[in-house]
Amino acid sequence: MLRTLVLSAGLLVSGALISTAYAADKLVVSVWGGSWKDMVEQIVAKKFTADTGVQVEFITGGTIDRLNKAKLAKDNPESDLTFTTSHVGWLYATDGLYEPLDLKKVPNAANLVEAAKISPHHIGTWAYVYTIGYRPDLVKNVKFESWADLWKPELKGMLAVPDFDPSHIIVVAAMQAGGDAASWEKGQPKLMELKPNFKAFYTNDANSQQLIANGETPVQVMLSMNAHYMIKEGVPINLVIPKEGAVLGIDTVAIMKGSKNAENAYKFINTVLDPEVQAKIAEFKKGSPTVTNAKLDPEVAKLPGVFTTAEQWKQQAIIIDHKLRSQKLADWRKWFGETIMAK
Repeated sequence: MLRTLVLSAGLLVSGALISTAYAADKLVVSVWGGSWKDMVEQIVAKKFTADTGVQVEFITGGTIDRLNKAKLAKDNPESDLTFTTSHVGWLYATDGLYEPLDLKKVPNAANLVEAAKISPHHIGTWAYVYTIGYRPDLVKNVKFESWADLWKPELKGMLAVPDFDPSHIIVVAAMQAGGDAASWEKGQPKLMELKPNFKAFYTNDANSQQLIANGETPVQVMLSMNAHYMIKEGVPINLVIPKEGAVLGIDTVAIMKGSKNAENAYKFINTVLDPEVQAKIAEFKKGSPTVTNAKLDPEVAKLPGVFTTAEQWKQQAIIIDHKLRSQKLADWRKWFGETIMAK
């Protein structure tokens, strides 16, 4: 009997060691699906696994769906790392879902641009802008040099903006009225003035691409990465960085609180910020690297909305305070839906 107990205990310990070893040989990453998952898998995870021998498993889903699942799994996270937007990352952090980052464990973080230092819990991995994109073959007599140009009466029934995040146009309208994100109410009359120019409110990237490709909304406040993709597909689009700047978006990475694989998670973050990896990400998505030492292909570096110098980050980016945005977005969506989108 005693031998049986000792043997059983030995098997249990052995099994635990095997389980622990298996866990250490797999890193679980939460990210969006589609081309986002493809990019992280093909560029980041491939190098990470080659360097460490650790396999990467992915959990995919929408931004808010993954946040809600993370809340339900608090302290026992499904993933070790999470990619999400900068402001939604603040919702994770506020709910205690992230570990504080020790950037001494991420040597490549020494080269982070200032705009990518989002919080003590999450940092930027790549960037893009929402700005004015238009069809020059369909909008021929309007010059776009300022955000104010969207208010021109010639654009009646031509404009589309995202319905899922109106923060870009809300903050721009506030700026036009002498305010900012914190005093966004100042822009409400400007948005009412803009209402005749709205044609549609797109629901996702694919809807945005469809609406500008078929000409239904030849002017959009659109994601720069989508515009560059559509241009590559042969759709004539001009992307403009207004004199006030374009609204910056940064996607971020963080380690989930309760992860039992933090050591490899730090190594993965360091891989994301590797300058060669950053250059490949910029090539793949036509976005901005978040480290200063990435060397981009000149053809990518010259694209509107791709920032490679401190001057561009300073002069061409409108940065909405990420924490404030996380706090205000629900109110912004409610007001915009009820007041601007409503017929």
